Amino acid sequence: MAKQQEYIRKPEWLKTKINTNKSYTGLKKLMRDKKLNTVCEEARCPNIHECWSERKTATFMILGDTCTRGCRFCAVKTGLPNELDWGEPERVAESVEIMGLKHVVVTAVARDDLNDGGAAVFAETVRAIRKLNPGCTVEILPSDMKGDYESLSTLMNSKPDIFNHNIETVRRLTKRVRARAMYDRSLQLLQRVKLIAPTTPTKSSIMVGLGETKEEIIQAMDDLLAHGVDIMTIGQYLQPTKKHLLVERYYHPDEFQELKEIALEKGFRHCESGPMVRSSYHADEQVSQASAQRRINYMQGYEKQEDKEVDFKL
Repeated sequence: MAKQQEYIRKPEWLKTKINTNKSYTGLKKLMRDKKLNTVCEEARCPNIHECWSERKTATFMILGDTCTRGCRFCAVKTGLPNELDWGEPERVAESVEIMGLKHVVVTAVARDDLNDGGAAVFAETVRAIRKLNPGCTVEILPSDMKGDYESLSTLMNSKPDIFNHNIETVRRLTKRVRARAMYDRSLQLLQRVKLIAPTTPTKSSIMVGLGETKEEIIQAMDDLLAHGVDIMTIGQYLQPTKKHLLVERYYHPDEFQELKEIALEKGFRHCESGPMVRSSYHADEQVSQASAQRRINYMQGYEKQEDKEVDFKL
């Protein structure tokens, strides 16, 4: 990137209020005690306090904390990953139970060093969550697994409630923004999910502010719809460190609202669009009707058992 390029000052609408209450600090301590990673923390998500404290949702990042790719937008560290931890699925499931979560997103670092991209551990994590929390809905957000459809089948056999895979940006900017990823490979992966599990909602996300045009964003919408994607999220790219891509511009909330209206008019079943929106934002609202009913029944039973706050032993 050009050294003479100037940083653009963040507008007022990007300021958030931090709410580090007892619930939030308790969940953070639980994550450390269980030796678990969350993309909420690793990717410095601006909605972490809302999700953890209010919505009873969280995004677990499995397969370690080190990614084999070096995408220029992402704050997750890159390097040589550790060996697989087969105890991780059970620890995630136990944490979900303790936290009383109603919706869980399971994502992972890219593991190009593994033949299956980590699909086996991914699937086992979903099954472990379901075993301890039968009504909790589960969304998975894997890498493209290098386009290996056998690995995708392994993952889909765990029957997630939502399959999420992000194209992240428009076609023209993919090579600059996403390391080793391919725009068409991501689209084909999303399409293949529909062939394996036609009733499972599929979802994808893009960031804006990286130099794309409105026409390119609309084309990305059309590309996703052409590959059977049901749900789209659109958020503002925020530069995590000085080493990452600079923000080209900040979109106004009115522009995000316009993009949402365009997406819904085009045929997406659901669209979240806003400056603070991330891929997992309000993910609990996006499950199918059958999955939502299972979760409602589960949470009603949970609330009857728990009339007091969860004791995190702070």
